[in-house]
Amino acid sequence: MRLFAALSSLALLVVATAMPAGAQDTPPPVKGMFLLTDYPAVTVRPGTTTTVNLRLRNYALPPERFTLAVNNVPSGWTVTLLGGGQPAGAAMVATNDSTTLQLRLDVPANAPMGTQNLTVSATGQSTELNLPVAVTLARDLPAKLTVEPELPSLRGTSKSNFEYQLKVKNDSGRNLVIALAAQAPQNFETSFTEQYGSQELSSLPVEAGQSKTVKLKVRPPSTIGANRYPVSVKATAEDATADASVALEITGSPKLSMAGRDGVLSARAEAGKEASIPIVVTNTGTAAADEIELTSSAPSGWKVTFEPKTIDRIAPGANKEVQALVTPPEKAIAGDYAPTFNAAARGETANTQFRVAVGVSTMWGAIGIGIIAIALLIMVGAVARFGRR
Repeated sequence: MRLFAALSSLALLVVATAMPAGAQDTPPPVKGMFLLTDYPAVTVRPGTTTTVNLRLRNYALPPERFTLAVNNVPSGWTVTLLGGGQPAGAAMVATNDSTTLQLRLDVPANAPMGTQNLTVSATGQSTELNLPVAVTLARDLPAKLTVEPELPSLRGTSKSNFEYQLKVKNDSGRNLVIALAAQAPQNFETSFTEQYGSQELSSLPVEAGQSKTVKLKVRPPSTIGANRYPVSVKATAEDATADASVALEITGSPKLSMAGRDGVLSARAEAGKEASIPIVVTNTGTAAADEIELTSSAPSGWKVTFEPKTIDRIAPGANKEVQALVTPPEKAIAGDYAPTFNAAARGETANTQFRVAVGVSTMWGAIGIGIIAIALLIMVGAVARFGRR
């Protein structure tokens, strides 16, 4: 018991000693209103538009309305404070929250070189905030490129050609020749062409502050499976690069083929009688084939039907067997014929030609023999009767 009491007293002493030290290490809480920016000094080129991001921050104070203004604006400049993408003349910030603002600078092309010191002010009922922003004008800025796809994601089948409109902008102070490159999955074909033309490009000249639109053509391999595939685009000029990403969403497509059972493409039939020929329809595509209709092209007088006439669905890599019911005409001449069987499913078609050997019915053979025998009897009787005379 004495040992337990001693240990308890020692633990309490350690905790009591540590608490003031922990309290001293805790930084004092921040309280007040602040007008902030990450970049209070920027360099821009005359004749361009630049945006500076601002934040109005409230630490532990009641919400308050602040009137916004920009002072010391040079003559000919257009300066606008934006909030939520719209011009804003005032802002209100909740306790322990912040409001994002933007300072948009439209600098005229004939503005003199040098540094202009603007002041952004936010005036409330009890507080006035001022944020100096230094704007330096320069003709030659480091090369700066941007690549912006108009539609970054497209959908189609493996047979589709995907075309992306890319806006390539030169934000530098000098003319540049911009090299273009695309990185796609294996076996994908990519090429850049003019916006309104078919001439392939590997680079293009873009004047300072201007932009051009090019087309990126992507062709996937026909055997590609249904999935989403990314393609990265890179524009390079001098020491500047710009990247963009586009994507292809392959939905897959069916691909049909037809053959006889075990690959046999021949059969036998008898004139005037129905013969059943097994036909195997296979889907080798990357998507299911639905509502497959079966038809035929046969010689005149032939009757061809299918059982069943329509296949509801064949999954990718699967097959279905149907029966082609073939009836040659009764007076068909013995020999080989070549009817064609067709399968079609929403634009996807397949066909195969069979060799059908037609034989004459045994009944007609017996009739023919009987006719020949009667003719011989008539001829023998005639010879016997008229020969004595």
